[in-house]
Amino acid sequence: MQEVVCGIIINPLGKILACRRGLDRHLGGLWEFPGGKVDAGETHQAALTRELYEELSITVRVGNPLTAIVEWTDGTVSIRLRGFYCEILQGSPSAHEHEEIRWCEPTELPNLDWAVADVPLVQELVNHKK
Repeated sequence: MQEVVCGIIINPLGKILACRRGLDRHLGGLWEFPGGKVDAGETHQAALTRELYEELSITVRVGNPLTAIVEWTDGTVSIRLRGFYCEILQGSPSAHEHEEIRWCEPTELPNLDWAVADVPLVQELVNHKK
């Protein structure tokens, strides 16, 4: 099972960054929180810092994890997804690997068509569990 991390990035106005997967990728067109695979020998925090820089050109401070740890498979891909709150230290998010990025009010999150693995994280955020 592949370890995967994602960042819950909240701006000063309380909006959360959501990213829509590229149409040519696995699960293309679905929304997700940005992040990616943890490489061998890499901590979750180091992987997330690297992935967010690669995907969005931002430098972050990785904070506390969300409670939900999601195990998901579609028969081809099997992941264990962990989300972490992140604070932007440098840069402004720009979509390099995503079709679209959007700042959303927490109440708007359920209206997006999310990748299944991200749904428990969305639910935790909407219910204000930190």
